[in-house]
Amino acid sequence: MPGSLRSLLAEPRPPGAPPAGPRDWFLAAACALIAVLEGIARPDLPGGLVAPVVAVVLAPTLLIRRSHPLLAVVIAFSATLLAPIATGNVPPEEYSLVYLLLLLYALFRWGSGREAALGLAVIVVKQVVSFVSGQVDASDTIGGTALALAVLAIGAAVRFRTGARARELEQVRLRERERLARDLHDTVAHHVSAMAIRAQAGLATAASDPDAAVDALRLIENEAKEALTEMRTVVRALRTDEQDAPRLADLPGLTVGAGPKVAVDVHGDLDSVPPAVGAAIYRIAQEAVTNARRHARGATRILIHVMSDDDQVRLSVTDDGTTVNDKPIRGYGISGMRERAELLGGTCTAGPGAEHGWHVEAVLPA
Repeated sequence: MPGSLRSLLAEPRPPGAPPAGPRDWFLAAACALIAVLEGIARPDLPGGLVAPVVAVVLAPTLLIRRSHPLLAVVIAFSATLLAPIATGNVPPEEYSLVYLLLLLYALFRWGSGREAALGLAVIVVKQVVSFVSGQVDASDTIGGTALALAVLAIGAAVRFRTGARARELEQVRLRERERLARDLHDTVAHHVSAMAIRAQAGLATAASDPDAAVDALRLIENEAKEALTEMRTVVRALRTDEQDAPRLADLPGLTVGAGPKVAVDVHGDLDSVPPAVGAAIYRIAQEAVTNARRHARGATRILIHVMSDDDQVRLSVTDDGTTVNDKPIRGYGISGMRERAELLGGTCTAGPGAEHGWHVEAVLPA
């Protein structure tokens, strides 16, 4: 078996297939109703009464097109192949049967590789048998096959594009985990180094000054508690070599650069903010400023506002550009900001401002 065919048959179903909901029930009911109305409006319909009956009976297959795409295709194409037996070899030609194209789309969009291959075989067999038995002529067979293949190709293209974007988003998450792990690694390394120095000092003074050794142990205990607090937020990620972890004190550095003027407004006790949280706030602000400089139409000013208290650190980045609701920023920077915030137990939102520009807001626990 060729490797490409083996890979196709081993392809699993894509995740995220939505279950049948009210819209699907409405769609099925609407298709059935249209089939009935068409049967009434076209008394000379080829196939007679069989045509609208087939169209109505097959409408419920729309409800299972995502959960059981192969079954839906087998039922629909078997019915349309066998229906001419009751009409003297005249296939049902209701225009309303066009909804069967949704089953073809769903086959390649939501089916597994094996289901897609079997479904394609069913379609080919149906077309060949219909032509050989004289139900349809050569032109109809060619046209119907071309249309079916086009719809299948659209389903496959959407499936591939969705999967590619999911993989790209996963890469964003991995990069953010790497950066966060590196930032936290530096913080924990600092605490461990301090503990080692305190331990050495305690050992050196233990014989002559036992109280100094006790003080050293207390300091080691405090450093260990802080290190453990940071370690609880470490994610499993590979460490990459980067420059030193950023801090909230580095935010003024974001004012340097071409484009709109950047202003930084900070309130609260920055010294009490955990290093991991400070690094995350800086990274999110950095990404927000970069996006504003690239995409904020007509912006002249970007404001970074940070508010810190005992419970949380709140970041807000806004600009005075023109709000464009129907043109979102492309790329994965926003996904990366959201991922970094969620890894630390916080939230991050981004979208058009109420009055103008783009608004990014992040809230992280302090």
